[in-house]
Amino acid sequence: MKYVWNIIEREGLERPVWQRVGVAFDNSDGSLNVRLDCLPLNGKLHIRERREEQRPEPA
Repeated sequence: MKYVWNIIEREGLERPVWQRVGVAFDNSDGSLNVRLDCLPLNGKLHIRERREEQRPEPA
């Protein structure tokens, strides 16, 4: 699973803000299925592998 991010860069912000807007799942043929919770206003998305420290703790 990968996370889908909207990176917000605005004048006056010290650094970009990363807002998670969905997830992406790898298919066996190398393509992705993407599920979005919202759409970015700037029209740009960034898809990145989920890191170990971002994984939820087992119940």
